[in-house]
Amino acid sequence: MSIEIKVPTLPESVADAQIAKWYKKEGDSIERNENLVDLETDKVMLEVPATMSGIIEKIVTPAGSTVTSGQVMAIIKEGTAAKAAVKAEATAPSKDTVSTEAQDDLSPAVRRMVSENNVDINAVKGSGKNGRITKEDIESHIKGQAPKSTETSTKANPPIAPASGARVDERVPMSRLRARVAERLLEVQSQAAILTTFNEVNMKPIMDLRTTYKDRFEKTYKVRLGFMSFFVKAVVEALKRFPIVNASIDGNDIVYHNYYDVGIAVSSPRGLVVPILRDVDTLSMAQIEQGITDYANKSKEGKLELDDMSGGTFTITNGGVFGSMLSTPIINPPQSAILGMHNIVQRPVVVNDEIVIRPIMYLALSYDHRIIDGRDSVSFLVAVKELLEDPARLLLEI
Repeated sequence: MSIEIKVPTLPESVADAQIAKWYKKEGDSIERNENLVDLETDKVMLEVPATMSGIIEKIVTPAGSTVTSGQVMAIIKEGTAAKAAVKAEATAPSKDTVSTEAQDDLSPAVRRMVSENNVDINAVKGSGKNGRITKEDIESHIKGQAPKSTETSTKANPPIAPASGARVDERVPMSRLRARVAERLLEVQSQAAILTTFNEVNMKPIMDLRTTYKDRFEKTYKVRLGFMSFFVKAVVEALKRFPIVNASIDGNDIVYHNYYDVGIAVSSPRGLVVPILRDVDTLSMAQIEQGITDYANKSKEGKLELDDMSGGTFTITNGGVFGSMLSTPIINPPQSAILGMHNIVQRPVVVNDEIVIRPIMYLALSYDHRIIDGRDSVSFLVAVKELLEDPARLLLEI
């Protein structure tokens, strides 16, 4: 009996996908639930496992092909030969078999790195949860072998140095994620009336509060207390006061969202992604911090799913982690506003008619002027500033 391996049903927001990599070739044996192929969409990398054990009879669509929901990608044949091959491998496992089994637990990003660098994963010790091998483990392994490999390569094939003053270009195709991000950024800039308003916030009250309670917070909730949970809480309170900032445009209608799904922009090996914290107004600060940590880990391992990044009514992006002093963030459509955080710098400010040094962060709010007036945008940002400079107001909701 033969079965077809088809592209899984893609969400309405994803029109098609691209076959990134096949992990088997025609004639290879495969076991049920073993990862067969990676599909790259403009949002995430999808793994497609085999639905039964057998032999790859035919690969219909090669790597690099663009596919849509339900399209046939491969045909798997179940039979005596397949079962015999699997049984033989099980009774006499070779190094390649062990390596294949070990790769089943790897994320797509790690598998790609293993394949590109010909790494023997049996020689790599995992430092992740339950001994899972991470991207950092592969990088450390490669660096540890680099001197030997370099020496051997130099003796066998001495590198040819480019001529003095040579100008070399390297052409690399964009990933689907980066191409889609570029398309959406151009789209929103051409269709929305984007303005940005700025303010500054004195971070000393939050920093003092965090210093006082961070150890107890981590001991109690098993997660670190960062600045982001304060900002998320302040944003949600400000959105309640100015619901237009949480709204979006649909044709000639304004859609007011009576819930608060906040996107947190994080960097990943494939580019910038925006996973969504849902119903943030019902979450505690510990739940917010845990949610952000989980998304950060999933993005590094290439495990973010489509549902993690669908929807959202407002976005927060933190360029300060990279040292940005000031920026004008671009709205994430169909949302109407985005808050940009920046680095914290000790600056002279006036407090009670005296010049003092305080840790200051610049905030930027980009908004769609088609539905958000300047008064609402400025008032929203001032509300965020006041809540952050007096964190007790977050608890009292005043």
